[in-house]
Amino acid sequence: MLINTNHHQQFMLEAIKEAKIAESKNEVPIGAVVVWKNKIIGKGHNLRETSFDSTAHAEMIAIRQASDYLQAWRLLDCSLYVTLEPCAMCAGAIVLSRVEQVIYGASDPKAGCAGTLMNLLQEERFNHQTEVITGVMQEECSDLLKNFFRRLRK
Repeated sequence: MLINTNHHQQFMLEAIKEAKIAESKNEVPIGAVVVWKNKIIGKGHNLRETSFDSTAHAEMIAIRQASDYLQAWRLLDCSLYVTLEPCAMCAGAIVLSRVEQVIYGASDPKAGCAGTLMNLLQEERFNHQTEVITGVMQEECSDLLKNFFRRLRK
């Protein structure tokens, strides 16, 4: 069951809450949630700096939690909300876990692989493609990142 567009803002707000948790830990403020049957079954925020783990992206953590919840690696009928466009690693995990839909806020001109630099989520040569919805609460998501990096530079 995919998410009604009226709920996109509600779930993106939850991803933004996760991003703010990351920010409170001096992590880049990126957050993600996985939704199944209108219920959040996975949450994640960046933990690369605190965990010393380059794979500790918000999406990866949320996908792992969702898989644990469903006791399955296939996240069919799931939607993933993330504040920043997924990178190549996360896009690969999304495709491999069969997430049906990705909704993101801000585009990533340096690493975005859901349409900006390339679109791995809808690559027809893979055996699964994911619907992509962009720009949900884009300004709020973008401002989180801009303000974080502005503070870092000071």
